[in-house]
Amino acid sequence: MTRRELAHWARQPVQVLVGLVFPVMLLLMFGYLVGGGRGVTGDYLGYLVPGMLALTMAFGLEGTMLAVTQDLGKGVIDRFRSMPMADGAVLVGRSAADMLQSAAGLAVLIGVGHALGWRTHGGAAACLGAVGLLLLFRFAMLWIGIHLALVAGKPELVQAVQILVWPVGFLSNAFAAPGSMPGWLGTAVQWNPMSHTATAVRDLFGGPGGEPGHVWAAVAWPLALLAVFLPLAVRRFGRLSA
Repeated sequence: MTRRELAHWARQPVQVLVGLVFPVMLLLMFGYLVGGGRGVTGDYLGYLVPGMLALTMAFGLEGTMLAVTQDLGKGVIDRFRSMPMADGAVLVGRSAADMLQSAAGLAVLIGVGHALGWRTHGGAAACLGAVGLLLLFRFAMLWIGIHLALVAGKPELVQAVQILVWPVGFLSNAFAAPGSMPGWLGTAVQWNPMSHTATAVRDLFGGPGGEPGHVWAAVAWPLALLAVFLPLAVRRFGRLSA
């Protein structure tokens, strides 16, 4: 199933390229056009890049959701379900392929950050831990997207569902410090799971805005989301033709 999804990349290179370039455009836009970093002390680029890495892990779910709903509409999944394979194999294959693309996008964005002058100040183990936290958050977001796609069922409904991702991304500390926001808004931002990931990643990279103690929250939140949405997605998939 993973090889099947990867084969689509060769037939749709433009879609893959857009997925890799869009986060780079956001980084350049917020770093040089919109940036400023309200409430951020120190190097803003050092604050922005980890936030953009976390934001990239939250965004881009529409490709996953569209692929799932299109397979549903074409009856491809019904053929897979008639074959001797576990119900979760189709979904796991889908998520594995998307994780490979996410890892590639992460590498591209890190490379662009270095080209712009961003540097990490943590050790090699800390930097690998930061990348692991980002991919863990992405994995959790992918299963949320898969479940929502199975609920929506049609590509036309994906656009309405994916709007829910935008508040998660922008109602966070990716671009500005929560202390510079109104009290109620700053509190909501601090509770955002993506904010915990961004703060923990900043701490591991040794950049401004990092706070010790957020690593456990950055692990606990994605695991909690996975514990809810992964079984829901597999159960929903198993009931498609029930």
